[in-house]
Amino acid sequence: MRNTRATQSLFTLSKPGRRGALLPACDVPEQPLESLLPPSALADAPPPLAELAEPDVVRHFTNLSTLNMSVDTHFYPLGSCTMKYNSKRNERLVALPGMADLHPYQREETLQGMLRLLFEMQEMLGEIAGLPVVSLQPAAGAHGEMTALFVAAAYFRDLGQRRTKVLAPDSAHGTNPASAAMAGFDTLSVKSNPDGTVDLNDLSAKLDQDTAVFMITNPNTLGMFDGQIREIARRVHEVGALIYLDGANMNAILGITRPGDFGADMMHFNPHKTFSGPHGGGGPGAGPIAVTERLGGYLPAPLVARDAAGVYRLDYDRPKSIGRVRAFFGNVGVLVRAYCYIRTHGPDGLRRVSEEAVLNANYLLSQVKSFLPVPQGDRCMHEFIASATKVKGERGVSAMDIAKRLLDYGFHAPTVYFPPIVREAMMIEPTETESKETLDAFAEALRTIIEEPAELLHAAPHTTVISRPDEVKAARNPAVRWTDGVTKQ
Repeated sequence: MRNTRATQSLFTLSKPGRRGALLPACDVPEQPLESLLPPSALADAPPPLAELAEPDVVRHFTNLSTLNMSVDTHFYPLGSCTMKYNSKRNERLVALPGMADLHPYQREETLQGMLRLLFEMQEMLGEIAGLPVVSLQPAAGAHGEMTALFVAAAYFRDLGQRRTKVLAPDSAHGTNPASAAMAGFDTLSVKSNPDGTVDLNDLSAKLDQDTAVFMITNPNTLGMFDGQIREIARRVHEVGALIYLDGANMNAILGITRPGDFGADMMHFNPHKTFSGPHGGGGPGAGPIAVTERLGGYLPAPLVARDAAGVYRLDYDRPKSIGRVRAFFGNVGVLVRAYCYIRTHGPDGLRRVSEEAVLNANYLLSQVKSFLPVPQGDRCMHEFIASATKVKGERGVSAMDIAKRLLDYGFHAPTVYFPPIVREAMMIEPTETESKETLDAFAEALRTIIEEPAELLHAAPHTTVISRPDEVKAARNPAVRWTDGVTKQ
């Protein structure tokens, strides 16, 4: 049964005079607002807010939440995004008073526990990356990418070199060229081979003295580890350029290999994906970056340092730093969650995380390939690409049709139509947190869906409040419902 109350707006539920709070009488002499604020700060009339009792508000948002899918309620095989279950233990730990009640403007001597934790986090991320100098400041993965490219730009300016180009494979995340543009670089795409690895001939043809950085995701977005990575690094370094490792897929290689060991000069982590933290809603996020020693001086200030007496402090004395990229120190709440996750698992446990993520992905691939083509072959790392090209050609059923129908079976869809180099792509990542039973049920749902009538699939989903909106029109011309009940574009 559809929860129709959840689709009503707060203004529809509003009744004049209802309140959810009872404020005490004012205990100081009252003054008219006009005497306290300038006219420019005062509205002509109070804002037309909904008037509701507390149960109305609680029930509205609780009912609204039942319309959502999340990693806490459903299997969420969103390829490239590593939407794995977030350990609630780490949520409880970060909420402890000694963690949650700190203020970033406290004196450093009163923050020694937190500063020690952050210092150790820098050290642990540096060890995992094989890149010794770490900044915890960036606020998200894409922000970490952009920050690292600002670091690269500062490095080349310091050398007196004007390098203008950033290269990225045609299978790269869309944030890669966007981050490069934000950092002032032009972006060139490097072709991929049929197996998803970098076309070395095309890379060499585009490498020159104008190249600043080659950005690569390894394992890549097709779920393949590019075994050419040492040769790629050699060619990039030969022209004096840097290797940036997009760390979105670190969940596949923890404790198995390190980007710094196979040639990366810079990388970012997504703590909420690789370790532990809340997902979705655009945040909160964190995107720490790790770099080589020669690039460390350009990182955003401050870094956490420890002196000879064992006292922790924020180190602002970094004359070549690119400066702050985030208010305060960064998103400490997410970093604490990730710290707890790393300390809980330890080195051997982190390796098992990746081994089980790869095992789950290969098991699911073996189930799916019997009814959906898997263009990149019979083996993968943490994710794989299935293609709906065959079923679309035979019956007109697209990857989007399948994705929408999965909602009716209680599964979030995998990423579709990415990477764009695979037609009708469905990028599937099960992560290590899912059971064999869940993977079997998902594979069976996919098998059932592609045999259903095309007309049924074209109109899916059938069990959600909104079925199949025109997504392009919704993005370009959003409909906003005002309090007078009139919908305006």
